Amino acid sequence: MGLVAVTDHAVERYGQRVRGSLDPRTEIAARVGRALAAGRVEVGERGARLVRDVENPSLVYVCVEDRPRGELIVVSLWEEGDAAVPRRFTDLLR
Repeated sequence: MGLVAVTDHAVERYGQRVRGSLDPRTEIAARVGRALAAGRVEVGERGARLVRDVENPSLVYVCVEDRPRGELIVVSLWEEGDAAVPRRFTDLLR
């Protein structure tokens, strides 16, 4: 899998759960690429791939494969345990 695409939802979740970044879409794609290279992939529900971050192992990216295009698409993410930004703050943004 060579190309990693990132949805708007994943970018929003990254900003809420992890941290702000000047270019979150590129940062997510790079982090997923490193995790894939390190073999940190698990099979999820409904054909999803769960990719665990190398730098922050509690961070899990939910990905689906677009086989015709040869892309792995990051559709969401979550953080196991305590998030870097507590949920009470991110829930206020809604």
